[in-house]
Amino acid sequence: MAEAIASDRRARVNAPDPAYDWRRIAYLVHVSRAMDRLEEEELVPLRKVLYQFSARGHDMAQILLGSHLTDAHDGACGYYRSRPLLLSLGVPLADALGSGMGREGGYSDGRDIGVVFNYPNPNGCPALPMCGGVGAQYTPTAGWAQAITYYRDVLKDPAYANAMAVVLGGEASCATNGFWSALTIATTQKLPMLFYVEDNQYGISVPSRFQTPGGDIARNLASFSNLEVLSGDGTEPAEAARLLTRAVEHVRSHRGPALLRLTVPRLQGHSFQDTQTYKSEAVVQSEWARDPLPKLKSYLVGALMDESEWDAVAVEAEATVAAARAEAEGRGVSSPESVTSHVFFEGEMQQRGGQWTQGYVSPASTDEPKPEGQRINMVTAIRRVLDHELTINPRMMLFGEDIGPKGGVHAVTLGLQEKHGEARVFDTSLSEEGIVGRAVGLALAGLMPVPEIQFRKYAEPALEQINDCGTMRWRTHNRFAAPMVLRMPVGFFKCGDPWHSQTNEVQFVHNPGWRVAAPSNAEDAVGLLREALRGNDPTVFFEHRAMLDDAWARRPYPGDDYALPFGRAKKTREGDDITLVTWGAMVPRCEEAAKDVSADVIDLRTLMPWDREMVLESVRRTRRCLIVHEDLRTGGFGAEIAAVVADEAFLDLDAPVARVTMPDIPSPHNPALLDWAVPSVNRIRAKIDELLGF
Repeated sequence: MAEAIASDRRARVNAPDPAYDWRRIAYLVHVSRAMDRLEEEELVPLRKVLYQFSARGHDMAQILLGSHLTDAHDGACGYYRSRPLLLSLGVPLADALGSGMGREGGYSDGRDIGVVFNYPNPNGCPALPMCGGVGAQYTPTAGWAQAITYYRDVLKDPAYANAMAVVLGGEASCATNGFWSALTIATTQKLPMLFYVEDNQYGISVPSRFQTPGGDIARNLASFSNLEVLSGDGTEPAEAARLLTRAVEHVRSHRGPALLRLTVPRLQGHSFQDTQTYKSEAVVQSEWARDPLPKLKSYLVGALMDESEWDAVAVEAEATVAAARAEAEGRGVSSPESVTSHVFFEGEMQQRGGQWTQGYVSPASTDEPKPEGQRINMVTAIRRVLDHELTINPRMMLFGEDIGPKGGVHAVTLGLQEKHGEARVFDTSLSEEGIVGRAVGLALAGLMPVPEIQFRKYAEPALEQINDCGTMRWRTHNRFAAPMVLRMPVGFFKCGDPWHSQTNEVQFVHNPGWRVAAPSNAEDAVGLLREALRGNDPTVFFEHRAMLDDAWARRPYPGDDYALPFGRAKKTREGDDITLVTWGAMVPRCEEAAKDVSADVIDLRTLMPWDREMVLESVRRTRRCLIVHEDLRTGGFGAEIAAVVADEAFLDLDAPVARVTMPDIPSPHNPALLDWAVPSVNRIRAKIDELLGF
């Protein structure tokens, strides 16, 4: 009797965890293997797939993870070896295969590599748009996690009570800025976020000991505050299932983030082209000895199914993949003429991301200013817009370094935290990648983030996130977008220096998908900022430091309904003999330089888009064009304007197109050096005289 009881106890202990649908898991693992085999043995040799990353070895544990993502407001972001997770979320197999073949439809309509995936999943957890850069997935996922807490605690939406965010990454990604920034965000804010680290011991060919001391990120983070750390073998079904259950329960119970490291073998090379010559034969054999598929079979056959059932699952998976291949290969290639669509919002709503997808309706606005009261400076004007829009739009939030109690280093956000609360106006850790990446996740979740980069120069650590955000609508073929307003002080103020006085607007103009505003005065700042906050595209909003409290830039407040469309320049002075094109702090200097001549002075106000029509109309009439900007000469945005004028109005010109700019040097600190370098009224006037006398 005792022996029988002991045998029954062992059977119950070894029985597959009933919380998991093991038949579905077995089926999806076989589907994943069949897709990898099809690509490696047929589609890649036929050059129907150009980039292939096998998930063999990673597949079982990922599918176990995906079976936990059942809340409609969960969000997951993976990397190039995360297709098994997508399968568990229900991605159509023809999309998964067809995207790898660059066919129309699918993840990107042939615009992006097939392994750089996304899945809106209207009926459940979406796969957030993956990025091509290693580690770039972490901070947007932290933003999604923060959005969950915002919906739950600020907007009081009970539907988000148990939602969580999950980010996947290999052990090499744990060395990136994005990983550490997201870890800081998640732990300091106690966000519902699971870091799922698949440790296969190699970052392409680099062993894990070069990525983290001792090659074990879980051990190194064991004492990290506000973080549940778990580690185990991702090839053992019972162990992986147990650890995943613990990790998910921890996060869903509002106890903060968790990190789960599972060791798995990478049974193929980093990609199909990787021959793994850096691995010894013994290492390769040891990896195959840990293949989770035979372990899964041993775990299930005899306990939950017999051998014939297991074989039938494999046959079904092969047939399903074969049918998906036929469907995928039946798809054509999208029209080349359509590849320029969906850089910006064109009227067709994206499926995920942005407040517009959540029912936001922009209030009525007017482009006619209705001046109120005395003239105010740009600081006050911008603050007033932020205050008003925060008041009427509960989805909007402001954040950045020092914007809370301090009110920002330029006092633009002074008093806003006190009025609107720390959940809506808050300071962040000192990580520009974290600031912008977090904003991406918040935007994807349907909020309107307004991040601030304290000075233009400090945006550089965030450039990967800035680029990925701007291209998102295009590379997902309008399935996802992340509208936000990225505020950024630029330019000189009394003095200069290489760190706080950079402009370099052209870098953002050159990032597809971003609108760029560069107002010169309080009225335009109000209109452009309000337009951006109510819009459906990511926008860079430059706040020139020299104009924030400049007397010339002061204007009466134009009203709470004033919104200025992008791409509409303004003539601040009109004349017939020469056209001056400028923006920002150079507008008053151009006005002063041209006060004694008959000149059109055009303030572009926005650089993406810019008002080509007004510039060309003016140049064709005045027959002379001078472009003035604070940025460097070589490659500055003035070169683009000059090229357009030369291309489209060359025969109308009576003089060469000319520029007055900074020399190709950083901004100097001493005021005398700065005054020499920045375009001055005298230099601008001298160039005007030269062109008029040509």
